[in-house]
Amino acid sequence: MLFPTNATGQTPQTRMAMNDAEIGGDLPNVVAFFAVDDPEGVGEVEFPYQDPRPRALFVEHALDLFTRPSLRGQRIGVDVGKKVVGCSWSPRFVLTEGVNVEANILSYSARDADAKLDLVTQVEALVGGSLRVRHMLTNIGGSEDGTYVLDGLDVHIPLRDDMTEIMDFAGRHERERQPQRHEVADGMWLREFRKGKPGYAGPLIVAGTPGFDFGHGSVLMVQVAWSGNSTVAVERDDEQTAGINAGELLLPGEIVLESGESYTTPWVMVTASDNGLDGAAQSVHAWERSLPTHPKSQPATLNVWEAVTFHHDFDKLREIADRAARIGIERYVLDDGWFHLRRDDHAGLGDWWIDEDVWPDGLKPLSDYVHSRGMQFGLWIEPEMINQDSDLYRKHPDWIMQAGERTPIEQRNQLVLDLTNPAAFSYVYESISEVLERTGVDYVKWDHNRFLLEAGSNQHGGAPAVHEQTTAFYRLLDAFRERFPEIEWESCASGGGRIDTGVVEKVSRFWCSDMTDALSRQKIQRWTAQTVAPEYIGAHISQPSSQQTGRTFSLAFRAATAVFFGFGIEWDITEADADDLDQLATWIAWYKANRGLLHGGRFVRLDVPDPTVLGFGAVAQDGSRAIIEHVQYEESDSNRGVYLRVPGLDPSARYKLRWTGVSELSAPLESFDSYGPIGDVAVTGEYLAKVGIRIPRCRPETARLIDIVRQ
Repeated sequence: MLFPTNATGQTPQTRMAMNDAEIGGDLPNVVAFFAVDDPEGVGEVEFPYQDPRPRALFVEHALDLFTRPSLRGQRIGVDVGKKVVGCSWSPRFVLTEGVNVEANILSYSARDADAKLDLVTQVEALVGGSLRVRHMLTNIGGSEDGTYVLDGLDVHIPLRDDMTEIMDFAGRHERERQPQRHEVADGMWLREFRKGKPGYAGPLIVAGTPGFDFGHGSVLMVQVAWSGNSTVAVERDDEQTAGINAGELLLPGEIVLESGESYTTPWVMVTASDNGLDGAAQSVHAWERSLPTHPKSQPATLNVWEAVTFHHDFDKLREIADRAARIGIERYVLDDGWFHLRRDDHAGLGDWWIDEDVWPDGLKPLSDYVHSRGMQFGLWIEPEMINQDSDLYRKHPDWIMQAGERTPIEQRNQLVLDLTNPAAFSYVYESISEVLERTGVDYVKWDHNRFLLEAGSNQHGGAPAVHEQTTAFYRLLDAFRERFPEIEWESCASGGGRIDTGVVEKVSRFWCSDMTDALSRQKIQRWTAQTVAPEYIGAHISQPSSQQTGRTFSLAFRAATAVFFGFGIEWDITEADADDLDQLATWIAWYKANRGLLHGGRFVRLDVPDPTVLGFGAVAQDGSRAIIEHVQYEESDSNRGVYLRVPGLDPSARYKLRWTGVSELSAPLESFDSYGPIGDVAVTGEYLAKVGIRIPRCRPETARLIDIVRQ
């Protein structure tokens, strides 16, 4: 059978072909995952299973397979007064119900009567064409059969034999999501994300045909939709074709199933594309744009962190607000430093009440002033953390996450608050709710500035609790969202440390990176868009000389770097001169005029043979218009220039190309036509896709924007 049977959104669609399976037999085998450009034209097609070895969504050793089993665990019981361990460790599940398809969900149920375990697998077709898969395991044994200790439960995604190259990401603070590639080889390529959040690389892996790039090649993208610990792996042995295993990484004893209890894996998203990485990204973007929390119009945002840091002064902040309103800013965010003891990052986390020494009248006067200037008011919080120098810690030192009696090593002078403790959860919820209600907040920046080191819970004698902490984070965020439905939420974690397709269903924005240097941001944003649509990616114009690197860039380059994304400012604009403010106003007006296309069109990243040049942009869904950016990232080795080939336009329609934005049109070797890159002439969409737009070698660290409009 073929799933899904009907289109669920824009093409192409990811399809999963499975063989027929009978009740009482083994789990159904997956013939292949693949992309279909015209899902309505597929019809009823037979997909005979040819491989002599099983290729299911669940790997079992009992079927003569020696790669990593999907289920890893054991039953612990007592027999004649003696503890019995290691039972039920190698199950063989047989179908108890046939494969069922209802609406956009395929499911089947299986059981191992000897192991006393039930397994349910679900596959859901998403808007945009991706699929997502998960398993649910239930201990159906009685109390006399003992408990089942789960070590791991993965979803297995079989790969085509020609997908012999894999790409995943490396990354660090201020340099998130840097791609790395490997050939598929015998053995396992394993990535474990053990820091209690996805971190700066994220649980994503792409397998594809050799040399796949943004616009070419067949790829299968797999990512774990989970904000805690996770694992992804590619494995192949001498008999079994390669596959990807993905799921939650469980610490010892985190999941112990008593009689009747169940565990459900996170969703594992699967996206196939025959149009390279962009085809996969566009599929996920389309799904994200269907979510209730999707930002229908992302406001131009100003955050005051780099302007004032912890030094809050009402007069200074009011002056920033005046200037922000004058240039067209729509959202004003007060960052860290407003609560009790918080004069630096050594103290105060956990004391969620407004510091009267700094804000004797509370935050309401600033919120009211910002609202009076026609802007939304946003506020920074970090609910999952605690400083030892805080009233909360002095009162409740047992509320931290720790593996034993010792206190874990601090990171950024802070520890993790144990939200699995109902009292701690309730305290955070009520105290922050009071601040939000009294202040009049439209937007919350939710930060998470340390990893979950030795993250045990004192509720369970120091046993690992990353799984429970992650679900508690979701519950807390959901509780706030229910109480404050008018507030929008941003996920920040030391920059881009918690960007995943699990939390994206709950927030409307991500802070992409604490690196605001425009040159560094170009590539961070470029690859973050593989996972989330550009409107989610917070990208701000920083001060002329970067706080992180000391490099200095023109305002035009800094603005062009940010304007395709969740656009804003991270700069003390009281130090900007009149010309700077005029330019900022022009860019903000341009963003507002074009964000419908920037945040609703297909995001494309152009394959350019010169590694010193980046090209990207947005193409309208109907092919009527595109805005493309050319970035001269570094100095080129030659004087040949490059051609930007633009996909997705109507091949037979004619287009005119004009410069747009506040472009920097200086090129040391050739002069640009003032109208546009090819002058006042019209060319076809086929010409733009196959021949392209020639841009000569330009000065490094400059950018140009091109508006392409169908005539």
